[in-house]
Amino acid sequence: MTAKKTAVKVSPAAKTEVKKIELPKGYKPSEKEAYMSPEQLEYFRLKLLAWKAELIDESAETLTHLKEENWNEPDLNDRATVETETSLELRTRDRYRKLIYKIDAALRRIEQGEYGYCEETGDPIGIKRLEARPIATLSIAAQERHERNERQQNDE
Repeated sequence: MTAKKTAVKVSPAAKTEVKKIELPKGYKPSEKEAYMSPEQLEYFRLKLLAWKAELIDESAETLTHLKEENWNEPDLNDRATVETETSLELRTRDRYRKLIYKIDAALRRIEQGEYGYCEETGDPIGIKRLEARPIATLSIAAQERHERNERQQNDE
């Protein structure tokens, strides 16, 4: 079953090219502002860029660690521990890679004026949800429907 796609609502502020603006120190989006105002878009753009940079830095640390790792541990237990830790670290970095892809997609949505709106219904996702999950593409209601449908399909 495929999800019905509807036209995405685009805020008037987002229809123009996203302009990089200077945010006041300590700025936090609020429900009192126009939804997806230029300030809010810039706030989330900076938040996404900082998150991406953090993930890239951690990935670089992993590469450095893997290059320095002693792979020829004489003791079999030590070698198994090193391999298990490395496997776990590589799985974590693979999740980071997928997360970076989602961050890039969110940054593209900001540039296209589609950020902050549910890709399924076109309704606002909401500031609180975006604060918690800046890469969100579905409103809470749409996400719950999606998860409910997944559970039903897995139960069949």
